[in-house]
Amino acid sequence: MSDSDFQPGTIQRVDSGFQGQLQRTIEHPPAQVWQMLTAPDRLAQWLAPGTIEPRQGGAVHINFADSGILIESTVSAYEAERVLEYSWSSGDEPARPLRWTLNPVPTGTQLVLTVRVPGNEDIAKACAGFEGHLDMLVAALEGVPIRFPFELFLQARKAYQAVVDSQAG
Repeated sequence: MSDSDFQPGTIQRVDSGFQGQLQRTIEHPPAQVWQMLTAPDRLAQWLAPGTIEPRQGGAVHINFADSGILIESTVSAYEAERVLEYSWSSGDEPARPLRWTLNPVPTGTQLVLTVRVPGNEDIAKACAGFEGHLDMLVAALEGVPIRFPFELFLQARKAYQAVVDSQAG
């Protein structure tokens, strides 16, 4: 994939930070995609080992042991097989809400991921990281889990940074 082939999602300024929105049309029904987002054995295939209690107010625990990052937060929105939201943070860290929305479409599922970060954080890096993890999610759904696609991350980060830079003027 050349740099020009990658089409970034959107980024906008909100409140005291940034919001990115990434989309994928996935050729699997929402129930299967939902399992990838919430079932511990599936979550580990494309994101990291962890658990998400399936209810509003439920505990979220995701452990990126290799990098030392631990996510411990609470489910803030939950509609089975449709909406899941929690913060990508732990303890006293600032809120970094992630909202996963699944919509059925004739070819499977339209997945929309909304990522919010504080204004002093790198939204381009956050969005690029999730682009990589979304590719991992799709590969896992196909039964061929892959390692984190670092080349895609680099292309996506460059493209998202161009979006941010174009808004700074």
